[in-house]
Amino acid sequence: MNKGVITITDAEFETEVLQSEQPVLVYFWASWCGPCQLMSPVINLAATTYSDRLKIVKMEADPNPVAVKQYQVEGLPALRLIKDNQLLESIEGVIGKDKLLSFLEKHLNNN
Repeated sequence: MNKGVITITDAEFETEVLQSEQPVLVYFWASWCGPCQLMSPVINLAATTYSDRLKIVKMEADPNPVAVKQYQVEGLPALRLIKDNQLLESIEGVIGKDKLLSFLEKHLNNN
C-alpha cells in the first residue's frame, strides 16, 4: 500500500479517485498559495497515519480545471473526501493536524 501522497491530474482523476476501492482525500493546492505550504506536512502525516484505510491525492488547482470546477473549489487549500464516487465532505482553508485527523476519523470509522 502506498504510504505517500500521490500527485494526479484531471486525466487521472477518474481512475485514481472515482474508481478507488478506498475513500480518497483530494488535496487541491497551488505553488503560489502560502497557506498550502502550511498544509503539506499535515497532509503527509495523514497519508502515513491512514495509509491502510485511505488514499490521499494532491492536485495542483491551476492546471486541473475540470476537477476544480466539478468539486466547486473556490479557495485554496481545499480538501474533498470522496468515497464510492460520492462527495462525503468538503473543507476549504488551512486546518490544523488535530482537526484534519478528527475529520478523517469521523468518516473512516464508519467503514
